[in-house]
Amino acid sequence: MELKNDQELAMSPVVANCRMNRERQLCGGNSYEQDLRLNPLDFLNARLEERQPVRWLDLCCGSGRALVEASQQLSDVEITGIDLVDMFVPGGSSNLQLIDCRLEDWRPPQQYDLITCVHGLHYVGDKLDVISKASSWLTVDGLIVAHLDLNNLRHNGHSTFGRKVAQALRDAGLQYDSRRRIIRCEGRTEITMPWHFRGSDDNAGPNFTGQPAVNSWYEDV
Repeated sequence: MELKNDQELAMSPVVANCRMNRERQLCGGNSYEQDLRLNPLDFLNARLEERQPVRWLDLCCGSGRALVEASQQLSDVEITGIDLVDMFVPGGSSNLQLIDCRLEDWRPPQQYDLITCVHGLHYVGDKLDVISKASSWLTVDGLIVAHLDLNNLRHNGHSTFGRKVAQALRDAGLQYDSRRRIIRCEGRTEITMPWHFRGSDDNAGPNFTGQPAVNSWYEDV
């Protein structure tokens, strides 16, 4: 199997899949609320009652449609969206920043109260690195909610590698819902994984979403 590095993966048509997270709205049907089992408006409004500023970071935000909606309703929340493809919808308020870049290249200027990633990790190479970094980008009481399909994590020496990863994440204090394939991290957390990223396979085929995804291959450190 020929694995792709991050630069090669960024050029893959699987990663630029326009069907994922392009038209997803904030709440209701086909929404962040539905997919993450979390209403961002409720969460962020509750934080605004406690303090300001409040910040939301959305990784792999697609067109940014949900973030545009949120920026119009949450004028006191600083909202940032990151996506590889610059196909953002217009209409965001001044509190919204949409950035086109690879997650591997981006460095946050501050910490965040909420970090989300709706089906975005399916198309990332080093998924464990993104989870580890994002966990350190939280405020002390912040929250990460993201989709992670354990079947897209591979290791030549472990046929059930996804289970080992899930246990390692739980040992680090994170939660994993295997039925909904959602990972949660509550509060800023430093994570060190005992595996090294080898490369990506963009010929993995569909995962549970029904859309082609990327397998991430690892080896022991």
